[in-house]
Amino acid sequence: MLDLITTSPKPKVIQGAKADWELVIGMEIHAQVASNAKLFSGASTTFGAEPNTNVSFVDCAMPGMLPVLNEFCVEQAVRTGLGLKAQINLVSAFDRKNYFYPDLPQGYQISQLYHPIVGEGEVIVEMGPGIARRVRIERIHLEQDAGKSIHDIDPNLSFVDYNRTGVALMEIVSRPDLRGPEEAAAYVAKLRQILRYLGTCDGNMQNGNLRADVNVSVCRPGQYEKYQETQDFSHLGTRCEIKNMNSMRFIMAAIEYEARRQIAIVEDGGKIVQETRLYDPDKGETRSMRSKEEAHDYRYFPDPDLLPLEIEQPWVDAIAASMPELPDAKKARFMADFGLTDYDASVLTAELDSARFFEAVALGRDGKLAANWVINELFGRLKKEGHDITESPVSAAQLGGIIDLISAGTISGKIAKDLFEIVYTEDGDPAQIVEDRGMKQVTDTGAIEAAVDAIIAENPAQVEKAKANAKLAGWFVGQVMKATGGKANPAAVNDLVMKKLGL
Repeated sequence: MLDLITTSPKPKVIQGAKADWELVIGMEIHAQVASNAKLFSGASTTFGAEPNTNVSFVDCAMPGMLPVLNEFCVEQAVRTGLGLKAQINLVSAFDRKNYFYPDLPQGYQISQLYHPIVGEGEVIVEMGPGIARRVRIERIHLEQDAGKSIHDIDPNLSFVDYNRTGVALMEIVSRPDLRGPEEAAAYVAKLRQILRYLGTCDGNMQNGNLRADVNVSVCRPGQYEKYQETQDFSHLGTRCEIKNMNSMRFIMAAIEYEARRQIAIVEDGGKIVQETRLYDPDKGETRSMRSKEEAHDYRYFPDPDLLPLEIEQPWVDAIAASMPELPDAKKARFMADFGLTDYDASVLTAELDSARFFEAVALGRDGKLAANWVINELFGRLKKEGHDITESPVSAAQLGGIIDLISAGTISGKIAKDLFEIVYTEDGDPAQIVEDRGMKQVTDTGAIEAAVDAIIAENPAQVEKAKANAKLAGWFVGQVMKATGGKANPAAVNDLVMKKLGL
């Protein structure tokens, strides 16, 4: 369980031409706030709308239009901070980050540089049994998203879609605590899982609702420990930022490439230039986008149209009281209440919908048996067909009904798999299907004994082999099950076979 984990994973070591190097990684996650309206306007946030249809006068910076803060977005940021065990700042403020880009109609972005709404927190990232990385969260601030430039409609013109302009983002900034590509991907996955449980971001990376900026640097072994002792960044290498990553696989590939690029430069006597880079998945490489700006380059100053944001502790306490059970707590409870292994509990709690489905199946039943059917039979079938749990043709009640029939001895495991196939493809009540189709397990010992006697009588040579090697008795069990159409009680068959063979 998580409260017993004390071991940190070993850092990723890359062998250069002249020496060994270690990776140091920090992440800036941009998570779109789950809200029907934007951060400073009432315009819709619906994805996939026709270009420039979800735009208000505020979003497109019409003269005289003033921003009005969306209270629900503030609540979602506070809820996220509480979910990451972070400090909630009762006083925060918005700043203007000035830069020009065609998809930024105001000519500035409203953000929170100096006084963010959420302070320090943490995320525990499991990397294996008994191994976890504690990633410190430096801050979470609210800011508005920019629009989208479109370059592939006309060979001579670029177009701009302002639908995303003004959409609320939470920028979740970590300390440089991650030490390898796998850890970085696992961190993003864990953070996305928490956000989904909280309901503060849907985590959809394909739609751009969750994007990662990855800061990568390299250092010699031992230097990171000096940084940890002193918090002096001079012990670490110069970092480069890889912008707008929206795939776990690409995140790992980009980090690997960027680390090796930096190592080659340093070992050749060069210096790393702090800059923003982009990852090209087709070429499998990063390329320079722009030199890294500092805060003064953006001419930050307090937004004159927005007063400092002041929230009250009782309001924060009310949000805390409404918090859902989070992934780590749910996993620990599943292990304790249902006797699940660490692996099974992790699989079942990976997505909130999966956890809810399993709990509905397992309630009042054998937890391990329920987990086996949910993971191996249902999840396996859904994955094979490219579906998720929300698209399952088998309901929790139906799967629970199959498990009830197994537990009652009405059907065998083999019959249960046949029954599952019928329910999956044809629907229906499991108990009624068993009744109507004569699928009940044969428990009449007289009938089973007659089948056992017949198989033994027909196979004298096999009898001698089984008496010489008891493991071969299973052959008789299989033949009896086949002869009875799989309806005989396997335990009863096994007992009779062993008795008749004198084993």
